[in-house]
Amino acid sequence: MARHVLIIEDNAGIGQLVRMHVEDLGMQATLKDRGDTGLARFQQGGIDLVILDLMLPGLDGLAVCREIRAGEDYVPVLMLTAKGTELDRVLGLEMGADDYLTKPFSVAELGARIKALFRRIDAMAARSEKDADSEEIQIEGLRIDPARRRVEVRGEEVELTAREFELLWHFASHPGRVFSRAQLLDAVWGYNHEGYEHTVNTHINRLRNKIERTPATPDFIQTVWGVGYRFMD
Repeated sequence: MARHVLIIEDNAGIGQLVRMHVEDLGMQATLKDRGDTGLARFQQGGIDLVILDLMLPGLDGLAVCREIRAGEDYVPVLMLTAKGTELDRVLGLEMGADDYLTKPFSVAELGARIKALFRRIDAMAARSEKDADSEEIQIEGLRIDPARRRVEVRGEEVELTAREFELLWHFASHPGRVFSRAQLLDAVWGYNHEGYEHTVNTHINRLRNKIERTPATPDFIQTVWGVGYRFMD
C-alpha cells in the first residue's frame, strides 16, 4: 500500500508543487490549506508523514505539531517555513518536528528529506521489533518494559512520547556509557545535522521531569560536563 502524506500548506502554488512531487515519488498525497482542517484530517488516521508549514491560518504549525505529538502513534513531521532563523528551527524541533526545510527549497532536496524520514521510521520500527524481544530493565525504582513500551517510576506508570521512550531505552541499554549529543541524534533520531543538538537537551529535560525524583540533580540520566550524557551505571 502506498504511503500517505498529508501536506498542510496555505500557499497554493507551493502546496500543489509539493503534492505533485510526493505523487511522483509513488505516494498518496492530501493537501490542506489551513491548520485546523489539516489537523482534523490527520486525526482521521491513515497518515504516514506530515509536511507542515509553520505560518498557517486557523491554527499555526507549532500548535498543529504539538497536537500531532500528543497522540499515541508516532508520525514523522517535516516542517516547512519561509523563516530561516535558528529560533524558529529550534521551536519547531522542540514541538516535535523531525526535520526542517526552509523556503525556498529545491524539489530534489524535498524528495531527499522525505525519503530520509521514511528510512528513519523503518529503522525505528525494526529497532522497536528487536527491542520487544529484550528483557525489561529494572533499576532503582525505574522499570522499562520494551515489549509493551511502558515505563514505571516507583510503581507509577509514566506517559512517554515515542521519542522519549526510544531515548530512555537507548540510555538504559548502555548503562555507564557516555553519549555526545551528536551520537544521540544519530542513534535515536536517525540523523545528525549541525545545529540540531538543542533538541537533544530539550528531550532529556522533559524525560528527567517525568522520571527523576529531583530533575535538577538527576539519578538516572546524568550530565557529563563537556561531553554529553550517560545512564547510571
